Amino acid sequence: MENHSLFGANNSMAPIWKKIVIESELFEELSPLKKIASNLWWTWNDDAQDLFEAIDPNLWYECNKNPIVLLQEVSLDRLKELAEDHDFCLQMKKVENRLDRYMEKRKVALGPSISYFSMEFGLHASLKIYSGGLGVLAGDYLKECSDLNVNMKGVGLLYRYGYFTQVINGKGEQNALYEEETFTKIPVKPVYDKNGEWVIVDVDLPNRKVFVRVWEVKVGSISLLLLDTDFEANQDYDRSITHHLYGGDNENRLKQEIVLGIGGIKALQRCEVNSDIYHCNEGHAAFICLERIASYVADEKLTFYQALELVKATNLFTTHTPVPAGHDAFHVDLFRTYFYHYASKLGISYDQLLEYGKAAPNEDHFNMSYLASNMSNNINGVSKLHGDVSKELLAPLYPGYSPEELTNIGFVTNGVHYPTWTNPIWKVIHKKLRGEDKAIDINNYSEAEETNVWNQIYRVHDSEIWQTKLKLKTLLFDDIQRRVKSHTFKGTIDPNLVSSILHKFNPATLTLGFARRFATYKRAHLLFRNIERLNAIVNNPHRPVQLLFAGKAHPADKAGQDLIRFIHEVSQRKEFIGKIIFLENYDMEVAKKLVQGVDVWMNTPTRPLEASGTSGEKAVMNGTLHFSVLDGWWCEGYRPEAGWALAQERSYENQNYQDELDADTIYNIIENEIAPAYYYRDEFDVPHRWVQYIKNSFAEVVPHFTMSRMVNDYNQRYYLPMKGRKDLLEADNRKSMSELVAWKDKILTHWNEIEVINIDLEDGIRNSYIMGHQYTSRVTLDLKGLDTKDINVELVIATLDENPTIVSKDLYQIDTNIDESHFTHYELELNLTKPGTYNYGIRIYPSNPLLANRQDLKLVRWI
Repeated sequence: MENHSLFGANNSMAPIWKKIVIESELFEELSPLKKIASNLWWTWNDDAQDLFEAIDPNLWYECNKNPIVLLQEVSLDRLKELAEDHDFCLQMKKVENRLDRYMEKRKVALGPSISYFSMEFGLHASLKIYSGGLGVLAGDYLKECSDLNVNMKGVGLLYRYGYFTQVINGKGEQNALYEEETFTKIPVKPVYDKNGEWVIVDVDLPNRKVFVRVWEVKVGSISLLLLDTDFEANQDYDRSITHHLYGGDNENRLKQEIVLGIGGIKALQRCEVNSDIYHCNEGHAAFICLERIASYVADEKLTFYQALELVKATNLFTTHTPVPAGHDAFHVDLFRTYFYHYASKLGISYDQLLEYGKAAPNEDHFNMSYLASNMSNNINGVSKLHGDVSKELLAPLYPGYSPEELTNIGFVTNGVHYPTWTNPIWKVIHKKLRGEDKAIDINNYSEAEETNVWNQIYRVHDSEIWQTKLKLKTLLFDDIQRRVKSHTFKGTIDPNLVSSILHKFNPATLTLGFARRFATYKRAHLLFRNIERLNAIVNNPHRPVQLLFAGKAHPADKAGQDLIRFIHEVSQRKEFIGKIIFLENYDMEVAKKLVQGVDVWMNTPTRPLEASGTSGEKAVMNGTLHFSVLDGWWCEGYRPEAGWALAQERSYENQNYQDELDADTIYNIIENEIAPAYYYRDEFDVPHRWVQYIKNSFAEVVPHFTMSRMVNDYNQRYYLPMKGRKDLLEADNRKSMSELVAWKDKILTHWNEIEVINIDLEDGIRNSYIMGHQYTSRVTLDLKGLDTKDINVELVIATLDENPTIVSKDLYQIDTNIDESHFTHYELELNLTKPGTYNYGIRIYPSNPLLANRQDLKLVRWI
């Protein structure tokens, strides 16, 4: 026998693997599960979630509560069991019937038709097209609009990798992992046109076209269209446009916003959607204005200025950003590369186009918020305070007016979607108070009625409120145990440390939660300003406190990542083990557990940098008390004995000193108010004062911050009036629009020719006026052919402060008897009623009843 080696050259014995995919096939009896899973209605309906969990509780948790993945991975044997399980099939049918009834009632939507554009939508943790509050707000908005039967379409981007998954290593360092999304595992479906072809649109980029596929997600009765460039029709560098949410460089951000704005309008047009109102949720989508104008110019042969009037009347811009740096802006050189040739589509010069993204000619960036503002008659912030801040930020666009005069900038305070964020245990209690569900009609909403309903919480016994809160806290602690234990398997935490954490973490201890995006202005570090003081609070033998932290820092934000590492390091100190815990990978599921389970929700932003904030609103809907700086929504929401607050006003210009003061105040409030209220119990271990705070929070805070109130505010303050203005401009073959454009052209032609002939202020304001006496003053103008009704004149009285505040504006009454020299005289009977020393000024401005507001035509002249 020849000597043959066992390790010969022939490798045919080695296995050769080839991929095979075995897809789950549901039995006919279980087919409703796919229908329910394909509509995100299930994310805010507890019986639907319970149905999916019943299929396989462990698998439901492992697949991040994604029913599509669950149905793909559940075993054949389990499916057979379920198909033969009478009780399960009965429950499944009930859920399907509820969904069918829900959709049937919404076949005909109500009110103006709206297209709502946003860079991100937070609908569920399994659909990774959101990063934080902006996206969750947009997702909640779509859900509530579905519940209220609003006639809306959503438009966003479908990201291949989404936002990153956060992993915290043993050193507390944040690692950003990007997991590729398999579109067959999320509830998206291609959109087909009437010919059965997948809707694909194209947008022009330098020297090429980029093709954009259109997908659809059903959010109850609302269609959310999602745009995607990651397919073979595009080059690799264009396929990556929709890879990462807020990823890549500034140029990629510009391309994403081109796809969202220009591609989004083209997608709606291909889907034959022509809405009454177009709503930009942040400046990211502002290019919709340009594409809409281009369409009017190309398809209806309107001039740029005619198209602009229609776009401004029907475009609503919502800004969420309270600082200049938060508004997207692109260097003019980069902008020119992408938009130089686009100006010809609009029928204007490139320099004219550039002006719409600037506040001054010498600026070297094109600002998306400026573009959105210049092409919208209506702008709003997301809280009352933020509306005022937005007036300050956008004031450079309206020279000649003080910020408080900008009537085109208002506010709608954010709300949250009650069915999504409120725990089912609370819903049972609340339903007893509310009775049957109200009719679905946005026009039936009444905030006063809502408040009356929530006031019924005082009828609930203190012990029931307290036991409910304890149950939710136990559910949170069970979830934390699972999450902490998982680190043992990942090898990121010493098993002995895990055991110590779980041993010391106590559901009976007062627990504070702090979870949000880890930007430095959120000031997560405040609690750690004085470690010794914190140690005394946390380890108080009679009134101990626990702290739960969670949140992601942007991968490019080193300061935010350093803060996470610092908190992690503190949590590993002997005195804080099991008392301070940082939970990794903050997402909607973690957020839901935290706002439902902790005792106190904390928010400590630098004033006034919190535009609104909604996590605290979610907390109070779950009996979690709010402790925050009076910023954003809490300025409106805070009520004594329904939560706690730090003062809104700053005590120090120096931020370090202010942080020191705020930290000391926080420590004092925890020690002297929060902990005593929590730990003072009766003989049945019920903290009645604490429960009273919870009841007050439900009754006095919650009804004002629901998403239904927010949708109603948008409808009443913006959508309905904007629809009325649209109808006015388009009536009689757009007669009013043509008249307004012609009038503006006349004003612009003659504005600089207007001549001031005489100003005669009786006694002169250089002399003292006697309060209560009447004085006649006159201004004479040569209007150079303009009509007297075209120009208004007003006297403005303001304080002498460094930043003057207007005290009064007194309109002159027009004397229509123009003299022989063709001069126009404006007279005023001035009657000052408040003593003091003031500044005064006189200004003229154009006036026409067809103008949307004073800022519609940005002309004002002080004389």
